Amino acid sequence: MVQQITNDNFQELVSGNKPLLIDFWAEWCGPCRMVGPIVDELAEEYADQVVVGKVNTEENDELASEFGILSIPTLLFFKNGEIVDKLVGAASKSLIETKLKGLL
Repeated sequence: MVQQITNDNFQELVSGNKPLLIDFWAEWCGPCRMVGPIVDELAEEYADQVVVGKVNTEENDELASEFGILSIPTLLFFKNGEIVDKLVGAASKSLIETKLKGLL
């Protein structure tokens, strides 16, 4: 299940014991609408191993600013509270899944 990540719950999620994938997106973003369903699928497939969340950059601009998000969609991959990988722009499910598996 995809978690909605906000300025308020980010710290709690990133400091958990599971790796974290965050999708930075906005409703008006065409490529975000292409990547969103892929992120949703991967959230279901890896629910026991990884926390998957989404940050609406329009509503949580502090987080977008903190991580220097200039283009969306941007996917950040966290392990042990640190960013270990990043994808900017629309990406295929296989590429996202390969990077996700790298967290495990």
